[in-house]
Amino acid sequence: MAGPLAGLKIVEMAGLGPAPFCAMMFADMGAEVIRIDRPRRGAEGRPEEYRFDITARGRRSLAIDLKRSEAAETLLQLIGQADALIEGFRPGVMERLGLGPEPCLARNPRLVYGRMTGWGQHGPLAQSAGHDINYIAISGALHAIGRPGEAPVVPLNYIGDFGGGAMMLAFGVLCALQAAGRTGKGQVVDAAMTDGAALLSAMMYGLKAAGSWSNQRGENLLDGGAHFYGTYACADGKYVAIGSIEPQFYAQLLELCGIGDPTFREQRDPHGWPILKNRLADVFKTRTQSEWCALMEGTDVCFAPVLDWDEAPRHPHNAARGTFIDIDGITQPAPAPRFSASTPEIPAPPAPPGAHSEDILRDWGLAQPRIDELRELGVI
Repeated sequence: MAGPLAGLKIVEMAGLGPAPFCAMMFADMGAEVIRIDRPRRGAEGRPEEYRFDITARGRRSLAIDLKRSEAAETLLQLIGQADALIEGFRPGVMERLGLGPEPCLARNPRLVYGRMTGWGQHGPLAQSAGHDINYIAISGALHAIGRPGEAPVVPLNYIGDFGGGAMMLAFGVLCALQAAGRTGKGQVVDAAMTDGAALLSAMMYGLKAAGSWSNQRGENLLDGGAHFYGTYACADGKYVAIGSIEPQFYAQLLELCGIGDPTFREQRDPHGWPILKNRLADVFKTRTQSEWCALMEGTDVCFAPVLDWDEAPRHPHNAARGTFIDIDGITQPAPAPRFSASTPEIPAPPAPPGAHSEDILRDWGLAQPRIDELRELGVI
């Protein structure tokens, strides 16, 4: 059975980080996404290396030299048939290539033009270089993550690149496609990681305004300040994660830990959290991670072992749901979410740049003589 986005046609301008992840999400759900890569030069990039680029899975690659005079017109022919375009360049790059929103929408008025940047298409920092860590820094999110009295902790690049970037772009493109279906008019989606990271912090800003969240790291309900919401080392050096927020869950935590100390009854008093956290840490050090799993996993304590990259795919719950799959010998997360009536196919492995150039051009309506000419000119 086809995925829920089967029939959708998307042109992806190959880049790094969030834009490819967004394109992967569309391809995972059945959209036909063609990836516009730059041509490989000589021995650059061995084909076998591309199978590790998981965010490039599920789509065919057209390698085209954008510096050639015929490149823009060739891509405009493809864009004229697409439902959406995704690009993640610095503002102005697509315009200099002759592929900005104006010529693309002139060729295809229904096109949704998705733009992924860190700082956004306008603003004082729009032309500055940056990475995930910078974008989440000015949103307030980075300041909130870490231990009290210590420097903020870098949360990989989940918040800016993927949560506040790729997923916001995917949502924005789908919103604009819905509008285009009603009005017949496409539009530009300006997805900035700074905006997305700020939006992910909506609940925290609300709690801050209500006086229920402070600017001090590691002293709040969900940032590791509370003794009943955090991670603890076990006897074997591994860790477990506890999230016993609700009173009934907290009561079960104390019961299974064998804690009868009346001091623990004051669950929501933040003044006592540091002391209770130290005491609870001593309790968790008395057993190994596997022993705590045997005691707590599957209960209402809100418990889970902290698993590494090798352990997570083997966990029984993940195995039962098929959370991870194997593609070309590479273990990786499966497409998500799941649907009751649409089952996306297993994604194809990542392809080397240009692996499908002629096939794509032929499938999208270019005649063979024109394809031969583009190859002779060095465009493809």
